This record gives sequence, C-alpha cells and structure tokens, in this order.
Amino acid sequence: MTAVMRPQASACPACSAAPAAEALAAADEPTEAHIVLSLPTIHCAACMATVERALDASDAVRSARVNLTMKRVSVEADPNLTAADIIPIVEAAGYEAHELDTTAISATQTDRAGRELLMRLAVAGFASMNVMLLSVAVWSGAEGPTRDMFHWISAAIVIPAIAFAAQPFFKNAWTALKAGHLNMDVPISLAILLALLTSIWETSLSGEHAYFDAAMALTFFLLTGRYLDHRTRSIARSAAEELAALEVPRAWRLVGDDEEQINVADLQVGDLLRVRPGGRMPVDGEITAGTSELDRSLLTGETLPVFAEPGTVVSAGEVNLTGPLVVRATAVGRDTSLHRMADLVAVAESGRSRYTSLADKAAKLYAPGVHILSALAFIGWYLWSGDLRIALNIAAAVLIITCPCALGLAVPAVTTAASGRLFKQGLLIKDSTALERLAQVDTVVFDKTGTLTAGTPELTNQDDFTRRDLEIALALADGSAHPLSQSLTTAARSAGVSPANVADIKEVPGHGTQGMWHGQLVRLGRAAWVGAGPHAMTSAWLRVGDGPAQAFTFTDRLRDGAEEAVQSLQTSGKKVVLMSGDTTLAVEALAARLGIDQWLAEALPQDKAARIQTLTDHGAKVLMVGDGLNDTAALTAAHVSISPASALDAARVASDIVLLGGSLGPIPEAVTTARKATSRIRENFTIATWYNIIAVPLAIAGLCSPLIAALAMSASSITVSLNALRLR
Repeated sequence: MTAVMRPQASACPACSAAPAAEALAAADEPTEAHIVLSLPTIHCAACMATVERALDASDAVRSARVNLTMKRVSVEADPNLTAADIIPIVEAAGYEAHELDTTAISATQTDRAGRELLMRLAVAGFASMNVMLLSVAVWSGAEGPTRDMFHWISAAIVIPAIAFAAQPFFKNAWTALKAGHLNMDVPISLAILLALLTSIWETSLSGEHAYFDAAMALTFFLLTGRYLDHRTRSIARSAAEELAALEVPRAWRLVGDDEEQINVADLQVGDLLRVRPGGRMPVDGEITAGTSELDRSLLTGETLPVFAEPGTVVSAGEVNLTGPLVVRATAVGRDTSLHRMADLVAVAESGRSRYTSLADKAAKLYAPGVHILSALAFIGWYLWSGDLRIALNIAAAVLIITCPCALGLAVPAVTTAASGRLFKQGLLIKDSTALERLAQVDTVVFDKTGTLTAGTPELTNQDDFTRRDLEIALALADGSAHPLSQSLTTAARSAGVSPANVADIKEVPGHGTQGMWHGQLVRLGRAAWVGAGPHAMTSAWLRVGDGPAQAFTFTDRLRDGAEEAVQSLQTSGKKVVLMSGDTTLAVEALAARLGIDQWLAEALPQDKAARIQTLTDHGAKVLMVGDGLNDTAALTAAHVSISPASALDAARVASDIVLLGGSLGPIPEAVTTARKATSRIRENFTIATWYNIIAVPLAIAGLCSPLIAALAMSASSITVSLNALRLR
C-alpha cells in the first residue's frame, strides 16, 4: 500500500516567498477590464446583433456578449477602458445604456420594469374599454353632431392614454432613428401614430369612420405581448437568479479576538470569517475551527448533509447547519465557485444557436421589408381607389400585422426555458448550442473512474474472513490514510467489528501497515511486502504471523444513477460505449455489470480522442461524459460533452455541460429535454412563418382593419410564448 504524499516545504523562506510575491504583483496588474452595462430598451434578436456589432467595431473592445434575457451586455476590454467610454458606443447604436454594478444585481429592477409595463397595460386596457363603448354607439347608428361628439370624446381619451402607454415603443423607435437604424419598434410606432392621426383627421372633417378604438386596442395588445415576453423571460431566468440569490451580501470577519461585519465585496483571500449556524458561506475557503454539517443541495443537488470539520473545503453558497465555523477564505468575489457558476449561466443564456442566427438574419431584413410592403400597399391602394383614407388604413394594417414579435421570441423563449428546467435537474448548460447538439446525439461514450464509478474503492469479499482477521485488519487499517485502508475501515465498522489490540502499529511508506498481535508480526499492505508475490488485482493483503496471506478485494463503487442512466439511454436507442485507462480486467467487469457491449481498456488520452473521431467519421453524433485530465481531448472532440462538477478544471472547461449533482440520472432526461426544445423551436418558426404567409396578403388585400391586425399580431406572439413554456 502507498502512503499519502505530503507537500514538501522549502528550507529557504525567500525561495518560497518570491514566486508568491511575483504572482501577487502580476495579479495586481489587470490584463483586461470587465464592464457590465444594463440595456433596458433591447427586446429582440436584432437588438442583440446591433449592440454587439457596434461594440466589436471598437478596437479597445476585445469581446462583447449581450444577454437578452437579463437585458445586459458583458464587455471585456482594454484595462484602461471604463463604462463611461463604452456607454456612448451603445447609445450611438440607438440603445439606452447604464453601468451595472454586478455586486448589486437583484430582481428589484426586473420587478420594477414588470410593474411599469403592467401599469401601462392597465391604462391601455381601461382606455380601450371606454373607447369601445363609445364606438358601439357610433356603430349603432349615431349620426351628425352626436357621432362627432362621440369621436371627439374618444380622441380626448385616446391621445393622453397612447402618449403614456405607448412610450416604450416611441422611445425605442426614436432612439433607433436618431442613430440611423431601423428596429422593430419603428413600424409599431408608425402604425399606432398612423391609426391615431387618420382618426383625428376623419373626426375634424366630420367623417363617418374613426379608428381610435383600433389605435388603442393595438397599443393594448402590443403591451400584452411585451408583458408576456417579460414574464416568459422572468420565469426562464430562474436559474441565474437562484444562483445570484445564493450570494451573501455581508460576512463576519475575525480581527484578533473581535469580529466585524463587512461587505463581501471587500473581503480578501486569507481573511478569517465566522459562519454561524443557518448562515450561508460567503466565499470559497477551508474550515480552520469548528465542526458542523453542510447543506450543499442548492449547489450540487445532494440532499444529505455533509459532515464538516477543520480541513474541509467549502464553497460559496453552502449552508452551515449545526455548529459555528471559522473559515479561511481561499477565493473571493468573482473567483468563487458560485460566481463562476453564475457566469456560466450568463454565458449559456447569452449564447446563440444556429436557430437564433436564423432569427437574427430574418429580423435584420424584417424592418426594411415591412416599410417597403407598407409603402407599396399605400401607393397601390391610393392609385387604385383614389381614397387617401383607405390607403392609410391599409398601410397601417400592414405595419401592424407584420410586426415580427413571434419571430423574435421563437428561440430565446425556448432556450431560456430549457436551460432553467435542466438547471433544476442538476445540469448547467455552458453553451446554448449544446442544447441543439445534445438533441442530435445517438452515441454516448462514458469514462470509467470518476464518471461511471465514484472513484472510491468498495470491499467485495468481507464474508471470506473470520471475525479475528477482520478485527486485526481493522486495527491496522484504522490509522492509515490509504484509500483501500479507509474503505476497509468503513466496511468493518459498518459490520459492527471492533479493532483488535495490536501494538506497535506503524505505517511503512509505499508498502502498508504492520504491528504486533499476541507476539506475532501482522501486516496489511502490498502483496509482495506481505509475502504473497506479485498480484494485479485491486487488493490489500493480510498476513498474521507465519500464516497464509489473504486478499481483501475491492471494486470501484458505481456512481449514483449510473445503472439507470445506461439502461435508459440504451432503451431509447442510443449506443453506449465505455472507455477507460484502467486495466482490461476491471473495464471488462464493469462493462459486463452495466450491460455495455462496446468497451476500450488501457486507453491513453490520444486513444480516447481517436476513438471519438472514428465514431464521428462514421456519422455518429457522440456525447462524451468524462471527468479527468486524460478525458479533455475526447471531451473537446465529441459532438457534445458533459463533465461532473467534481471533475478537474480542465475537463469542466472542455465540456459543454456541467453535471452539478453526484448522480448520472439527469443525463437521459437532458437528452429528452434537448430534443423537446429543438422541436419547440421548429414549431415556433413554423408558427411565425405561417402567420406571416397568411396574414400579410390579407392585410395588403384590405381584408384586415388595423384592429383585426393588432389582434392577429398579438395572438401569434402569445402562441409562441405559451408554446415555449410547455417545456417547463
């Protein structure tokens, strides 16, 4: 048996301190600025593309990614660049921008935006009901001065109501026009104003027809669609908000014998913090004093509390359950595991798949196309009928009915809803294109140790030993840190075995543990050291005196949900392959246990990557699930990849999806959810496409009034939003 290696300390303090000092000095010199701006006026894929293009055009900006769900942009720029330098670029592109303090992000601003939309919606709805009542009187036969009076009363209600309720559309349209761009709010605003001005003109001439009800109803239905969009995104935003809610705003820092309350943003690595029972860990760190139990369910999905003692590593967001703890901070602020996970969620929500790119292209062509169609409809009808009123009404109907709200919602509503659902199941999507790629998977390749198995040995032949031998083995194993000794100790104590009275116990590095029992030398360790000769099995050998050596054999414990996941994937028609660097005997045994027909043993990293590439070359869409440094190349080569949260950093970076909990159970469900999400996206595009194919010719033909156009456009947006929410 091999002893645990201890870190080697340098005898020269200067030699030890110099590299740390250099690293600290390098850390003090930022290599780039991270700036987050709030973009309250963006609302569609075209807005995202416009802002990103404007920022990417700046030489000082290294990367910019807009998050439509949370209405913000994250900018990586030269270290001397500030938010004050970035904001004018965004404003020049036609969008409002404000600096956002990432430590102060909360749901308050989102709630306020929702309340404002709801208030404008209520005003529009109240005004619409009143104007409809007046319109009924006109439709019932009111003529002459009575009809004119009802029209002027309608105008008195509608003009201030639209001025207040339609502000979001007017502001966005005006900002875009000042910047020399067309966005989706330009045709919307033109349609509302056209219906309103036409009605005022008709009323001033004592005309029979006025469309105050249509202008007001259009505003109401547009606000309804926008509010539903807001609610859809708010619901789908739950994954990011749940992570943000885990961040603790303040912590108790120990200063000598005293403690002070301090903002978490002001903490530094090395600070000692007191975390009281019921409190949440504010930083990543290591426990230096106290014992307790930790609730890690919100981060890992594990429901059982974990025992914590000095030396236990903790992560930000975990809950201290029973006793007070003193924690030394090892990572603070943006470096904590919780903040890194939140960043991954933000990246997942702001990434765009192939479908989103199609939506971007379509939306980019939409605005000029809508204006051309409306202008042609106006000119054609005016030349044919000679009636300016009819031409204006049809032009307004075309502007209204072609609003691409449904197209803009087709992708983001689905991807954010799917990401939120998978997060609740314990899967963190790092790249939104992974959702589409996961839906195409037909082959799943698993690594063995640390992935299908827990990476901890489990005793398999305890019943082969007498009570006496188990007591002696427990006495020898109890003081060893070797994994096999620890597993043996756990199994023996679970069976109610007590350690024998063994004297002079000592651990021989690289060999095992020995002692004296009743005047006899007893040994537990490697086969050759005990006297059993070389042996390839995973085992620890016990020898009592001159008696024969006996082997404790071990197997790697299966990870929770491994059998269920493999069986479910195979039942759904997926081909499952096992690849490992372990011995042929161990890999073959595990493959037989799980019912996996194809397996590869003693594989080097390049062998795994080559096998993935071979499968890909034969047309397979491969999902690779692995956790080790030797899996990194294979994870990168696969069509899509998953790593457990316990994986090495390199593996997690290479993977597209992180498995937060300890069970593999969510993987089959993730494949199913991805297929459903892709299906919903296609359905949404179908809905949006058929809506325009049917509605636009009707509007151009003069068969849709502005009121009917408003109803049709809102119905399509609501249909797309509700279809996306079916994923939840």
